Amino acid sequence: MTETTRSATHRDPPRPERTDSAGVDSVVLRRAVVSDVPALVDLVYGLAEYEHARQECTLTIEQLRTALFGPEPKVFAHVVAAETGLLGCAIWFLNFSTWDGVHGIYLEDLYVEPGSRGRGYGAALLAALAKEAVDNGYSRVAWSVLTWNKPSIDFYESIGAVAQPDWLGYRLAGDALGALATGASPVPRGNPRPPIESTTA
Repeated sequence: MTETTRSATHRDPPRPERTDSAGVDSVVLRRAVVSDVPALVDLVYGLAEYEHARQECTLTIEQLRTALFGPEPKVFAHVVAAETGLLGCAIWFLNFSTWDGVHGIYLEDLYVEPGSRGRGYGAALLAALAKEAVDNGYSRVAWSVLTWNKPSIDFYESIGAVAQPDWLGYRLAGDALGALATGASPVPRGNPRPPIESTTA
């Protein structure tokens, strides 16, 4: 699943704890801390593997550490943590709705390791983001899901999330991004508008 500033106010989510039937391992939902970063990177790669796109993931520990905990963090994360390590995560950032006039949350990654699924951790992570949004006056929580991922789609719809079938996502990356940035992109078909000159004050 795929613009924020440090000055935005973020309140801590609820931290529900759970003990398994044997009373051995406690589980807590909390905001990520610096020491979580290596395990978070592992979870991201686990998600990439699940989505059959492992070769496209190039995230490094240093990149995520800087994004989450650098001088001007642009990304935030909640985790489900047990004594044995992280069981799941939600990695997100702020976007902005020009129609609503307020920020929203964009959920980049929601992932629970295979052995920990079916225990409500994914729902708990989404609930934490919903609380984050409500507490801070944000208007929405949004994310994307692959069209073949029916179990996730069914889950999202069960909690009241609504698909946006009238919208088609686009992404500009790689060579096309570089070409457009340097003005070397091919002229679009149809009735291309003249380029807008860029000036600096």
